[in-house]
Amino acid sequence: MIVDPEAENRLGRAFMALADPVRRGIIARLSRGPATVNELAEPFDISKQAVSKHIQVLEQAGLVTRTRDAQRRPVHLDAAALESLTAWIDKYRLIHEQRFRRLDALLSTIAPNTNKEEEK
Repeated sequence: MIVDPEAENRLGRAFMALADPVRRGIIARLSRGPATVNELAEPFDISKQAVSKHIQVLEQAGLVTRTRDAQRRPVHLDAAALESLTAWIDKYRLIHEQRFRRLDALLSTIAPNTNKEEEK
């Protein structure tokens, strides 16, 4: 398996960024559309400066971007970055689902024999 170090670094930064509940809340809010720092800070009991620092972490992880709209600087979710995380998770989910299906098939062949022995 060939590993792209830069892709691995991006993946690591993204998962570390999402480890924080405030940042996950920001991502959840941005999934409904762009928002300013003030709008993102509303539901949290932390300062706007702290929210700005959380946004910087999300920016460094490549999960959000900021644009300038006159006096506003809305924050936007980068859906493609989230999609790459989902693809990575799905790859391993599918591998494990296949393993569980094989285990279920094996157990179904063993279970009838076990039940017959118990009946004796």
